[in-house]
Amino acid sequence: MNKCAYTNKFSFYFEIVKFQKSVLALESYTVLVVVTVENFLRVLTGRLPPSTPRSKRLLSDDRSNILIYLTGHGGNGFLKFQDSEEISNVELADAFEQMWQKRRYNELLFIIDTCQGASMYERFYSPNIMALASSQVGEDSLSHQPDLAIGVHLMDRYTFYMLEFLEDIHPASKTNMNDLFKVCPKSQCVSTPGHRTDLFLRDPGSVLITDFFGSVRKVEHQTITCTMVQSNIMQPLYKGDQLMSKPAVSDTCLCWKPKQKDWHPPDGFILGLWTLILLVFFKTYGIKHLKHIF
Repeated sequence: MNKCAYTNKFSFYFEIVKFQKSVLALESYTVLVVVTVENFLRVLTGRLPPSTPRSKRLLSDDRSNILIYLTGHGGNGFLKFQDSEEISNVELADAFEQMWQKRRYNELLFIIDTCQGASMYERFYSPNIMALASSQVGEDSLSHQPDLAIGVHLMDRYTFYMLEFLEDIHPASKTNMNDLFKVCPKSQCVSTPGHRTDLFLRDPGSVLITDFFGSVRKVEHQTITCTMVQSNIMQPLYKGDQLMSKPAVSDTCLCWKPKQKDWHPPDGFILGLWTLILLVFFKTYGIKHLKHIF
């Protein structure tokens, strides 16, 4: 039986893993817009009106690893949206190219669970994209877990086994993409899952699952304080044969170690010390020698 997938009509779900010099930040959020092909492409490419709030934007940059997981009805070179319109593999490929040109991602993992899913990544040409599909061209992607009470299947086979695999991944897991490629073989999915890695710059064996599905990294705490300071630097700029000057803004990091504070004993400590001295003096010399102290 061909699968029947439900798509939320009013939201996109994105997961972004953003890498910095010493910290990894995971941002998972829902973009609340009506799910149409136009809105989906606009969210990906960032071509939105200035008045669009942050909750309706994909807040990614060139440090972001983006996971895009699509499921639904599809065919050779297209995926249906709400059974009313379609997005083609050419439109999707061009949208990813715009994202790359605008530096909206560092690496992108594309997973699609639909009939003839491999046809959706055939036209990709942008760098740093890894793609997985639940079926090859000419194959149907099948459903899983029928519910006899309501008469429909509750989940797709590929998604079911994918979730089963991911549930065993802990935050510090060393499982890599080659392990993900083995999820749902033909004996389980009936269809033939596929993947594409020629556009990806890293070896899939060195790419951790948690690079896209979130992770916890060890962070070493430093006592050094850094402040970012902007400075204007004049750089030469050529326009034809004419030399021009263009001010460029650069960031300078000023670092210093915090000043060690001088240690001062608490008042109670000083009072207790004087009391101890007087007790020792009285026990040794008696009270008659007290006048020699003051």
